[in-house]
Amino acid sequence: MEDTGVPAYLPVYLDGATAAPLHPVAREALLASLADGWADPARLYAAGRRAQQLSDAAHAAFAEALGVRADEVSLWPSGTAAAQAAVLGGLAGRARQGDTLVHSAIEHSAVLHAADRHQARAVPVDRRGRLDLDAWERAVEGDGVALASLISASHEAGTVQPVESAAAFCAGNGVPLFVDAAQSVGHVPLPTGWSLLSASAHKWGGPPGVGVLVVRKGVRWLSPYPKDDLYRPGVPGALDLPAVVAAAASLRAVLGEAEAEAARQSALVDRIRERVAATVPDVEVVGDPVDRLPHLVTFSCLYVDGEALLHALDRHGFAVSSGSSCTASTLRPSHVLEAMGVLSHGNVRVSLHRGTTAEDVERFLDVLPGLVADLRKEAGM
Repeated sequence: MEDTGVPAYLPVYLDGATAAPLHPVAREALLASLADGWADPARLYAAGRRAQQLSDAAHAAFAEALGVRADEVSLWPSGTAAAQAAVLGGLAGRARQGDTLVHSAIEHSAVLHAADRHQARAVPVDRRGRLDLDAWERAVEGDGVALASLISASHEAGTVQPVESAAAFCAGNGVPLFVDAAQSVGHVPLPTGWSLLSASAHKWGGPPGVGVLVVRKGVRWLSPYPKDDLYRPGVPGALDLPAVVAAAASLRAVLGEAEAEAARQSALVDRIRERVAATVPDVEVVGDPVDRLPHLVTFSCLYVDGEALLHALDRHGFAVSSGSSCTASTLRPSHVLEAMGVLSHGNVRVSLHRGTTAEDVERFLDVLPGLVADLRKEAGM
């Protein structure tokens, strides 16, 4: 066997914000529902009726978990699809009021892409990634505003947004507020005051391929897709019903563990924030240190290529992500970090999940400083 010079450790997955490992409850529910979840719930024969019962139970479980009515919940093929349906459907439903979407400068790219065909007003954030509420108030007061969009917490910096304050300004101006809660659901309590909300099952440990969209009663939504009922949110075609059932079951389980897990993960993130700042020269730990998600931390290392750092960490058994979202196709840093005005070079996002241990974090913190130093040396810094 070739000696790579890298110690043989079990891989450590530290990218739970992208996709959390499948929760045991999700696995059990997925296998159990395969027997009856294959049939078309719209059919009247026995197999269809059994599938419809599974679908109804899943909708009820989602509604209970999110504190809404079951008929306000619709399921989509992904969190991205749910978020885009919220924006496109919300704007289409209020076309008489205007064609403008007010959004924070750090929304997920899925929201920004959905708004491309409409007018948009981006509201800035401060260096910690927190929304400028004064600018938000001025934006939603403007003419022609049909919808507002505010992510519940930054998926790159972890900063929790003042959703309830932003929602109050929206309500005062008769503007529905859409909240992308993909990173929050299952980790922190949901805010109040919103009109539409989306979430993604594989962020909390459910299976991939299940997005959740909630449209509250009284909010006008018009499908942007060809379908029979344009006023009822829902994706045309069939959903993966066993995956839907598993997503609902796992969300219920995750919420039961959420408070204890948030405390455990938050302590580990505090350790990462402190140790990285103390042991890696020329580093910036970004995001709010207090009003933040419990499981996510991002830092940027000056004089280091982010892609090279991710590959080096991967060779040492650590799967992490880059908040800078630099890819070969775009070659540009994250719009989130740009909006915050923070360092985007050598950017690393570490996000924990229920299986992450203190030992995993310690080993990561032991390895990181040496890898950064080696890469800087190779770059001649």
